[in-house]
Amino acid sequence: MKLTLEKLPSPIGTILLACDGEAIRALDFEEFEPRFMRLLRRHWGDLELVSGKAPRPIAAAIRGYFDGDIGAPGTLATVTRGTDFQREVWAGLRKIPAGKTWSYADLARHIERPRACRAVGLANAGNPIAIVVPCHRVIGADGALTGYGGGMSRKGWLLRHEGVTIAEEG
Repeated sequence: MKLTLEKLPSPIGTILLACDGEAIRALDFEEFEPRFMRLLRRHWGDLELVSGKAPRPIAAAIRGYFDGDIGAPGTLATVTRGTDFQREVWAGLRKIPAGKTWSYADLARHIERPRACRAVGLANAGNPIAIVVPCHRVIGADGALTGYGGGMSRKGWLLRHEGVTIAEEG
């Protein structure tokens, strides 16, 4: 398999974006490149990653998000691998409207697995496509920020960018 890697500047750091000709396969932040590479290999096995440009609509949607079109990534095609449950959770994440948050329990109920809050949390943490599959929109039941693979300050920035008032900020 051959994927293209584009490094996109953003207000919260350089984004690593791995795509095939039509879909996003992975998105992470440059300082987490070793994790990004491990994840790509775990999901896709032996692959060739070449520097280049992502398809224009994909790059435009990512840039658009940072320019204020917070719904733009919601239109993008993604291709992921993982367990059936993980893919179910990742699909559920894409149902969280831009500018809104859900708790882990909300997400578990949405995928019709109301008792699977912890498993939902683990699947959320394994999300290979940050921002586009918006795991940053999942918060604690009390409205507080919870873990984020890109870092808590980045999660806070993303939510504020989308117009979310964070509990600690009252």
